[in-house]
Amino acid sequence: MVAVSKTFNTEHIIAAYAAGQKIFGENRLQEALEKIEQLNGYSDINFHFIGHIQSNKVKYFNNYFSLIQSVDRIELAEKIDRKACEGHFIQDILIQVNLTREAQKSGVYVENLNGLINSVCKLKNLVLCGFMYIPPYRENPEENRELFREMKKLYDSYKIKIGDENFKYLSMGMSGDFEIAIEEGSNMVRVGTAIFGSRNY
Repeated sequence: MVAVSKTFNTEHIIAAYAAGQKIFGENRLQEALEKIEQLNGYSDINFHFIGHIQSNKVKYFNNYFSLIQSVDRIELAEKIDRKACEGHFIQDILIQVNLTREAQKSGVYVENLNGLINSVCKLKNLVLCGFMYIPPYRENPEENRELFREMKKLYDSYKIKIGDENFKYLSMGMSGDFEIAIEEGSNMVRVGTAIFGSRNY
C-alpha cells in the first residue's frame, strides 16, 4: 500500500509511519523534495512519485524516489535514464497506461504501449517494474470493475512477454475503489483520503 501524502505535512507521515506504513506517494515535486529532506533521518521510509512529470523537472530526480509510477512517454524515460546514469543509480519505474484515452489524463495509449516498453527495456539505468492505472472518476466505483479487469489482462500479457521477475506491480486502486481493484488483480494501491482524511487544496 502506498499512502498518498500529498498536501499533508511530515507530522502526518510520521504518524502513519509509527502505525507501520513505510511507503508514501507524492505528486508535486517541490513538496515531495521538501518532505524527503525533512525526513532524511528515517532510512526505511520510501517515497514513490505518482504525478505527471514535466520533462524539465527530471533534473531534480536525483535518486529520491524508490519508484516512479508515472512514466508515459519515451522522451521522459530517456531523460530519467540519463539522470540516473549521471547520478550512478538505477531507477525503478512503472508505465502509466491511459486505457480509455482520456484526454485530461496522462498515460500512454494501449496502441503505443508496445513501442514504449520496447524502448524502455533498452535503457540501462531504468528497471520496468509494471504498470500504473487511474480509471475514470465515477460515482459508483463498481462501474470501473471491467476496466480494472481489462488492465489486469494487459498486465498479465506483458508479464509473459517481458519475462522479467522485476515486472511485478500492477498499481491501481485508490481510496474509493481499492477493494474492487484488488479483487480484479491489483497488487499495489494508492490510498490517501482513507488514511489521512480530506485534503485542503
